[in-house]
Amino acid sequence: MNSFSVGCPSGVTGIGVVRNRVVRTVVACVVFGCLQSAATVRASYPVVERLQPMGVCAGTETKLTFHGQRLGDTYDVVSDDPRIEIVDVTAVDGKKADVTLKVAESVSPGLYPLRLVTKTGVANLRLLSVGHLPVVAEEEPNSRPDQAQSVPINHTIEGVVDTEDVDLFNVDVAAGQRLRVEVEGIRLAFSLRNQNILDPYVAILDSEGIEVASSDDSALLQQDGLCTYTPDQAGTYTVMIRDSSFRGSRVSGYRLHIGDFPRPMAIFPAGGQPGSVLQAQWIDVDGSVHEDQFQLPSLADDHHRLWVKTDKGISPSPNTVRVNDLPVHVEAEPNDDIRKAPEFTLPAAFCGAVDKDNDFDCFSFQCKKGRRYRVEVFARHALRSSLDAVLNVFGPDNRTIQSSDDVAGRMDPSLEFAAKEDGKHTIRIYDHLRLGTPTHQYRVEVVEATAEVNLTLKELRRDEATPALVPAGGHGAIMVTAARTNYGGPIGIDIPSLPDGVTATTFDVPAGRGEIPVLLSAKAGTDPICQPISLTGIAKDPKALNVGSRFVQTHKLVLGQNRRHMWATDTPHALCAVVEPTPFEIELVQPKTPIVRQGSANLVVRVKRNDGFKEQIALRTLYNPPGVGVNNSRRIAGDKSEALIPITANSRAATGQWPMILMATFTAPGGSQVIATNAIDLQVENEYFKYAFPKAATEQGKSMTYAVNVEVLREFDDEAEIELVGLPNGVTSPKAVQPLTKDSTVVNFPLEIAADAKVGKHRTLVCVARLKRSGEVITQTTGTGELRIDKPMVAAPAKKPEKPAAKKTAEPKPLSRLEQLRQKRQEMK
Repeated sequence: MNSFSVGCPSGVTGIGVVRNRVVRTVVACVVFGCLQSAATVRASYPVVERLQPMGVCAGTETKLTFHGQRLGDTYDVVSDDPRIEIVDVTAVDGKKADVTLKVAESVSPGLYPLRLVTKTGVANLRLLSVGHLPVVAEEEPNSRPDQAQSVPINHTIEGVVDTEDVDLFNVDVAAGQRLRVEVEGIRLAFSLRNQNILDPYVAILDSEGIEVASSDDSALLQQDGLCTYTPDQAGTYTVMIRDSSFRGSRVSGYRLHIGDFPRPMAIFPAGGQPGSVLQAQWIDVDGSVHEDQFQLPSLADDHHRLWVKTDKGISPSPNTVRVNDLPVHVEAEPNDDIRKAPEFTLPAAFCGAVDKDNDFDCFSFQCKKGRRYRVEVFARHALRSSLDAVLNVFGPDNRTIQSSDDVAGRMDPSLEFAAKEDGKHTIRIYDHLRLGTPTHQYRVEVVEATAEVNLTLKELRRDEATPALVPAGGHGAIMVTAARTNYGGPIGIDIPSLPDGVTATTFDVPAGRGEIPVLLSAKAGTDPICQPISLTGIAKDPKALNVGSRFVQTHKLVLGQNRRHMWATDTPHALCAVVEPTPFEIELVQPKTPIVRQGSANLVVRVKRNDGFKEQIALRTLYNPPGVGVNNSRRIAGDKSEALIPITANSRAATGQWPMILMATFTAPGGSQVIATNAIDLQVENEYFKYAFPKAATEQGKSMTYAVNVEVLREFDDEAEIELVGLPNGVTSPKAVQPLTKDSTVVNFPLEIAADAKVGKHRTLVCVARLKRSGEVITQTTGTGELRIDKPMVAAPAKKPEKPAAKKTAEPKPLSRLEQLRQKRQEMK
């Protein structure tokens, strides 16, 4: 029995690549994105939907057909592995391209990325399956037991699972002979819309049709399954494959490997130091354990691929280990008790397995007060282990300092902690469900935390990692995003290798900022070419030491519900392609004056059209400096050669010099294309003036003076003026524009209020200051002031004089009895 290891020049791994935490230099591979805007017109980039056949046999020359869209100008295919030679490329039509390739016999089984290149773009990444078994094509009908297709053992079957389809294959197996089944289904798919996804289910059936082994998902292969069965009696056994939900489609292809090859589920320990021979055990899918040795590469590799080869064959897909300079310490039981955990020296890598239910593995080490330490677990995500790890860190007093489960979408935990005192610290690892088997393996790396910068590409088309497209005689651009850990300084960008005729204009990522554009330019007359490129990040803070950095581009291949990643692959480099020239030249004019906070300006874009090109050109920004807004709705009509792009800066806009690039989208055969303008330096400065607006009140039909207090924040020697705008309807000012000097403290604006001016509070008054410099105008707009308009007061009408009230006749006084007798006596006389 012998085994071997092969490095992964393509960098292909499963989704969730974990960063190397012991990088000592600031070197990062960055992938450039093509210059597609969010225009409503669909861009004319090529798309590869499927390969036919989906795989090849190592040591052979094979003709592949790439099926997709906009492939009519295909001229090349890029392979990351030099042992996969591209012999011939022929564009058949817009939907097909034939590619003949020769795969060296030394290429190990697995998945290898290919990128189809056209004269107008680079297609999405597709994975080519390379195997070492002869290939048999599926033949329909084969859905019923009496229709099962007979195939010899140790062959690969390539077929399709249609809707509600079941494919059956009969295999003759000797007594005691292992029957292994491994499927490549979802790993060969491409679906960003949750359509035509094959989630395979495989099973082995005995002569009576009873399932003796089955598999849906697997930790090692994710949604692709594998199973094994060793019969006691010789006979014909049936291998079944279908979609786990009986879905499928006419393009839901698979490659089914059937044989008695070795199929390791785990390699222990999961890594070693560069250049060393790894003395390891590998655990087969049937649970058997085998001693073996592997030669590790001379350079560090986060995802080094290993294959097991025996007299029965070679494993159809690799296992992954980590290779770096950390000393490896292998777990030794008992180590369940944090108080009795074995002690080691840092930095270190601890390799082990949670090999039984309710198992805990503990490791101790000395920490210095005030220093930061990083602990990272590699298991489910990186090694495809069965372990769903949980991590705890304990201090010298055996109390929990910090814990971690899943982190940043990964199922492997990681954390950083600061030691509060000198002494022994302990880590503990266990399974989230308290389960354990020999394949619940892990590798835990503990190092003193260092500063690092992680660079990535900002997606310019949703869920798509795209290359840098540079038109001959023109410009292309991408956005680089930087995430910092324990470092906040500026980052320089360098591109050491570009295609002939291509140059790059780079800018530093400012301290505290997370993204910056890169402009790529190609000389006129440069022939179409495509090649891998890398980008280097440099910590510009001279006080920063040992700042590590890297970039990994994720190619999303299959998205499920809610756009969840079901399958993706990573590459450590980018593709830069020179494409056909555009039918016009475009220039973003460099402003002579800055934009100030609370200010506005117009960017000038000029177009020089080739004869006959009358298409409209849509303009939008690739990137906005912090606090700067851009009007992205402007277009240059087919009969125009210039456009003004309004921009504004808010009160918190980041001051300084910022690069700006606009993207131009135009209609081309097959869709739309996007190129970049040249880059300009936009200078953002502090505002010149500060105002104190009064709350004034007046009446309809009157005049008033609106006094605005002015504070000059910066000296200026140029001409300046201030204008009061935002006046309510019915309000005018005969002197709305007035001069400003460095000695101005107040500006009085006379206002005329019409008799029918709108009544109410008007919080719309704004002052616009303009300064002339170098023949251009700097504009600052500041608000807002308040003016209340009331109706005029009306005098109350005079009251009419009241008529005097008529005097009432006094009622006669009642007479006394004596007076009554006297008057009666007078009457008798």
